[in-house]
Amino acid sequence: MSTIDWIVLAATLLLIVVYGIWKSRGTRDMDGYFLGNQSLPWFHVGLSVMATQASAITFLSAPGQAFSDGMRFVQFYFGLPLAMIVLCITFVPIFHKLKVYTAYEFLEQRFDLKTRAFTAFLFLIQRGLSTGISIYAPAIILSTILNINSTYTTLFMGGLVIVYTVYGGTKAVSYTQLLQMSIIFSGLFFAGFVVVSLLPENVGFGDALHIAGSMDRMNVIDWNFDWDNRYNVWSGIIGGFFLQLSYFGTDQSQVGRYLTGSSVNQSRLGLIMNALIKIPMQFFILLIGVLVFSFYQYNQPPVFFNQYEVNQIQKSNYADDYKQVESEYKEKFEVRKSKVLALEKDIESPSLKAELKAADQELKAVRGKALDLMEKNNPQANTNDTNYVFLSFVTQYLPKGLVGLLIAIIFLASMGSIASAFNSLASTTAVDIYKRLINKNASEQSYMSFSRASTVVWGIVSIVMALYAGKMGNLIEAVNILGSLFYGTILGIFVVAFYVKRIGGNAVFYAAVLAEIMICAVYYFEVMAYLWLNVLGCVLVVVFGLLFEELNRNRNLPGIREVPGK
Repeated sequence: MSTIDWIVLAATLLLIVVYGIWKSRGTRDMDGYFLGNQSLPWFHVGLSVMATQASAITFLSAPGQAFSDGMRFVQFYFGLPLAMIVLCITFVPIFHKLKVYTAYEFLEQRFDLKTRAFTAFLFLIQRGLSTGISIYAPAIILSTILNINSTYTTLFMGGLVIVYTVYGGTKAVSYTQLLQMSIIFSGLFFAGFVVVSLLPENVGFGDALHIAGSMDRMNVIDWNFDWDNRYNVWSGIIGGFFLQLSYFGTDQSQVGRYLTGSSVNQSRLGLIMNALIKIPMQFFILLIGVLVFSFYQYNQPPVFFNQYEVNQIQKSNYADDYKQVESEYKEKFEVRKSKVLALEKDIESPSLKAELKAADQELKAVRGKALDLMEKNNPQANTNDTNYVFLSFVTQYLPKGLVGLLIAIIFLASMGSIASAFNSLASTTAVDIYKRLINKNASEQSYMSFSRASTVVWGIVSIVMALYAGKMGNLIEAVNILGSLFYGTILGIFVVAFYVKRIGGNAVFYAAVLAEIMICAVYYFEVMAYLWLNVLGCVLVVVFGLLFEELNRNRNLPGIREVPGK
């Protein structure tokens, strides 16, 4: 990057950290640290919710996902609006009425302590691991720019966010997220405009989409039902609904965001705002990836986008072999480019489309040779470079100043989601574990000290996880797969708590334990695509809960407990 880019990047990051700490000054109790004194307006809540969900993974990996697999990932979000409606009707008013710090406090009032503790435990595992992936995403950026191992940049990124999260809690997180999202929206629209402007003069926006569509990148809607198909309308609406409902309704990183609303209506409006904006925003981010794909039909892309791994192979005994692969890749690219130019003149020609796809397959085969060399040189090499596609494009082709701004955007998105995760992990540990099980009668200052210490500890755990995240493939898929292993079970517990009054604490606890074991087994044996795990987990908890409750009744064991206020 140029000196101007470094100045823009450093100034933006410094502004965010200082602003968050300044706005959160005076936070002295748990209500302020975890709930921001429940004083935020709806638009603030909405942007905070979006910023928590839109991590660096979104802005780094989503374009790479579209580059390699097309637009079909957007179907993942089709269940979001339905989930927001259910949340506004059921979850939000109950959480506000009970004045809870975490979503899991409600479960003890409805069931018992062990159910609350088990659900909190599942959340802590899932969120602790997935936060590591969120830390790794911006670490990739620094490692690419500086050409150093991502281990060092991972430690830096995690430590930076720990600082202002420990100091200011939820207020620091929410206020920084408000500023972050404002910068992110403006930067993304500008990035899309620049990508189109870099296309050849005779290639417009529509032409670029036609070329991408000819190579199966405009596959937005897929109506075919298939258990093994990760992204289609049905998995998006049904599986996505259960995943989003669990994420926003039971994941403390999100619950903690909308509990900061000054009233039930303000929290509801914030969630509705998210429902209306999220799908168009995600569509636009994926579209940028498709436009980058079209750009690389006319401009030769790198054989491999992760420059660190390329540098490693170029310094190895396989350097000459890799150089030959690069030469062959250049020849095959020119062949593919000629097919693209021919297709421009007759965009509907089936034969030309077939020839283009065949040329693309030949280019991929040459790239496969490069990956084989990398694995021969280092069996532990990271040969999945989809997370580096957009970053490589930004650093090579965008004008000075804008490079620094876009990289700052990715950092900002990451900092917002990581900070929310740290805060939610600390609140769950402090409220559901320490305050409830270990030290019930400590002073407010003692709880605050423990909360800050928990933030540091979970930050360290997440950083350790981040060091292994590079082996998990595309990050945006990895984080959702990880969530799907736990969210269905957690959602099932809350569904029983809200809607199935006849099931008591013992029954739902054992049902949840059995359901989680079965979900892990189903995933391990690859029985179905991961989005369906959210549906299966929820259904299993409800069904097993009814069966176990019936057994309890037959044995004259203690019955159920009613939902407060019902």
